[in-house]
Amino acid sequence: MQAIINQIVDVVSDAEFSRQLVVWLSALSVFVLVLGGAALLIYYFDPVRRRVGALSGTPRKKEHLGANAAASAVAPVAAFVLPQDELERNEVMTQLHRAGYRTATSLQVFYLIKTLLMLVLPLIVVVAGNWIEGLTTRDVFIYAMFAGGVGMLLPNYVLHKLVNRRKMALMHGFPDALDLLVVCVESGLGLAAAIQRVADELGVSHPELAHELSLVNAEIRVGVQRELALKNLADRTGLDDIRGLVSLLVQTMRFGTGVADALRVYSEEFRDKRMQKAEEQAAKMGTKLVFPLVLFMFPIFFIVAIGPAVLRIIDAFKLS
Repeated sequence: MQAIINQIVDVVSDAEFSRQLVVWLSALSVFVLVLGGAALLIYYFDPVRRRVGALSGTPRKKEHLGANAAASAVAPVAAFVLPQDELERNEVMTQLHRAGYRTATSLQVFYLIKTLLMLVLPLIVVVAGNWIEGLTTRDVFIYAMFAGGVGMLLPNYVLHKLVNRRKMALMHGFPDALDLLVVCVESGLGLAAAIQRVADELGVSHPELAHELSLVNAEIRVGVQRELALKNLADRTGLDDIRGLVSLLVQTMRFGTGVADALRVYSEEFRDKRMQKAEEQAAKMGTKLVFPLVLFMFPIFFIVAIGPAVLRIIDAFKLS
């Protein structure tokens, strides 16, 4: 606290006014935090809300209870943490959907975590600065600003990593799903039945892709057009391979051509594409191995091969 006061004193000439300003701002921050925490606790432990929730709706799975409880607790402060730009909200919501977080209040939870990190991390730096000797007021202020920037960017970085990890999981299961889909369609099943059968078969080996295919079938059952359900699948996953498959199926259904023949052709092209990617990575392997060879293998080789000769030369010069 004293470090912040000294920093403000450097800017404002009136020391007493600066001290009172910091005290009032600190009191206001504590009041807002206490008031927000009390509102969350009152909302979460409201017996009427809990009773209504118990009487309405279907039983939920145990793994979803914690997420739903956290989402309901965030609802009172949602309006204070969400950005005003609708384009930014839609973009973040798309990333959350692709990462697998599709609850009604996942966007609010994300921005609440970001806001808490932006407030808590600088506070931790300021408090820790009082016990670290040698830090000036300017250093504490710079570190606090850096901590606030980390708190603002860290959730986006983690979300980006989660999206990439889910995309990799979907990509690994897509070849198996495509082959199974070709087999099911050629055996006489309809597109919806084939998608559901593939989802059932991939439930253990590739649960992420099985869940996405089950959502497609669920949307078709509730009355959504097949073209729109497939386009939603491409938007949820964000994979170019799935987007190409969806475009192929949509064109096939629109022009009335055979789905089995189109899937067979796409499967062969996709298999060729995977082979080309494997060959490309194998061709790059020689270039990538140059750096570890030069940095690690060659120095050891020269030490083993030339080291004894160098030692003998040194000994010869010593004897002479």
